[in-house]
Formats: sequence, C-alpha cells, structure tokens
Amino acid sequence: MTLLAALAAVVIVGVGFRKAGAALVWYDEIASVLLAWLTYYGASLAALRQAHIGFPKIVQSLPARARLALALLKEFVVVTFFIVIAWAGLEVLAILDGIYLTSLPSVSARVTQSVMPISACLFVVAELSAFAEQWPRLREAVRTADEEPGW
Repeated sequence: MTLLAALAAVVIVGVGFRKAGAALVWYDEIASVLLAWLTYYGASLAALRQAHIGFPKIVQSLPARARLALALLKEFVVVTFFIVIAWAGLEVLAILDGIYLTSLPSVSARVTQSVMPISACLFVVAELSAFAEQWPRLREAVRTADEEPGW
C-alpha cells in the first residue's frame, strides 16, 4: 500500500507541476522505479497469498498422485527460476556499482535495482511457505486415494 500511495503521489505531483509549466526533472525516473518496485513486490505478495493465475479446476480434476507430482514439479521450476533471477539480480547490482540515477545523482542505481534479488528471494520464501501449507492436504489426498477400493 505504501508503494502504491507513493506512486500515486509522485504521479499527481508530477502532473500538477507539468500542467503548471514547471516539470520535475526526476518525475519520470522515480515514477518508473516505483512502478517496477510495485510490480516486483506485488508479485511476491501475490505468491504468498497464492493469488497468481493458475488452473485449479484442471489440477483438481487430476488423480491425487498426479496432483502431488505436478505440485512438486511446479515448486521445483518456480523456485529454481527465482533463484536464477536472484543470482542474476546480484550480478546486475555488482555491475551497477558506482552508477547513479541521471535525475537524482545522490541515489545509487543499485538501490533502485535491488528490487530484483530482494523480490526474487521473497518470492521463493512465499512459494515455499504456500507449499508447506498445501503439502499436508496433498499427502492426505494421496493417502485417501490409496485406501479407496479400486474399480
């Protein structure tokens, strides 16, 4: 909410100054950074709440063992992807050492781009937390399916 409010405030102030004929030199750069932060951190929050786009009806229609296998595969792929993103983000931060924003030379580009590795790590934690909540239900579904008489 803080990022959303900050972005809204920056945009409103920027538009107001631009309409008054005194555009702010830092407006475009800071608004872009805030939008990126909102997107990355918002994605991590969505992962924590399991609110990303999925195909729950298709997954639920699968047998219990297939759901379990698919859940494990999904976790492996997602966590691996975001570990790679975090690693690449750290590499980018190393490259940006000594580079500052054009419109605000007192702000390091490393601060603005730190969103990549930080949000990737948050996404991994969120995914693993959500999976830890799902795991007992998945195992119970497999156990229940194993106890049912076959056709």
